[in-house]
Amino acid sequence: MKKFIAALLVAFSLFLMVPLTAAASSPVNVTVDGAPFSGSVQVKNNTTYVGIRKFATDLYPTASVTYSSDTRTLTVRTSALTLTCTDESSYIVANGRYLYYDQPVFMKNGTMYAPILQLYRAFGAGIKWSNTLGGFAITRGSGGIAAGSSYYRSDEVLWLSRIISAEAKGEPLLGKIAVGNVILNRVRNSAFPNTIYGVIFDKKHGVQFTPAANGTIYGTPTEESIIAAKICLEGYTVSEGILYFVNPAKAPNSWASKNRAYFGKIGNHAFYY
Repeated sequence: MKKFIAALLVAFSLFLMVPLTAAASSPVNVTVDGAPFSGSVQVKNNTTYVGIRKFATDLYPTASVTYSSDTRTLTVRTSALTLTCTDESSYIVANGRYLYYDQPVFMKNGTMYAPILQLYRAFGAGIKWSNTLGGFAITRGSGGIAAGSSYYRSDEVLWLSRIISAEAKGEPLLGKIAVGNVILNRVRNSAFPNTIYGVIFDKKHGVQFTPAANGTIYGTPTEESIIAAKICLEGYTVSEGILYFVNPAKAPNSWASKNRAYFGKIGNHAFYY
């Protein structure tokens, strides 16, 4: 089911790419259950943003919305959802789920904005692009995304966050996510074991990951590594094809650099297909 959801999100994003790009030079309209959205819509870096407070109360008029200036975090609570959005963060937290997007949340003139493609998922809402409307039509759904406690498997979070932390503790969040992507891409690839644990401790062609050999894999993962693991398990990926990574400063003549196609560098790691 998680693989299906991830594939659906990728397909949906591709479907919306043309409208979103077109929207960069023209207004984007939004309706909520057929009524015009009462808040502000912003288009930034080809991403459609909506004011979070109005989005919540348009969907659910009794929603409680509070803001902490100390943490720059806005919190929405309904009977089916607890949502937190922090200024300049690229992920929002909805019922314990970590929903990542390439463009971060931001504040403008006292209003906090988040990408509409994050928010509709958080609220378990429906969404479609309407050429007639010239924007997005939002419809009420379940009221809130399924809770992280039921969505994430504890063993998957544990081992994925451990390898991310051991390999990428000092890397930026996107670098941590990319390391997690390599693990999950291998799980889906028939040339590798089909579990996270199996991939980490795979020795078919020799030790694959140094932390599995030197014992650092058993260390307590950092908080951000746990977040990165959950983002990966939500289906977010920098590439569905990367299968290898290496720190070129530590291994300038690696097997991957000589034998695999280069994807790019994130933080200190180079990634390969």
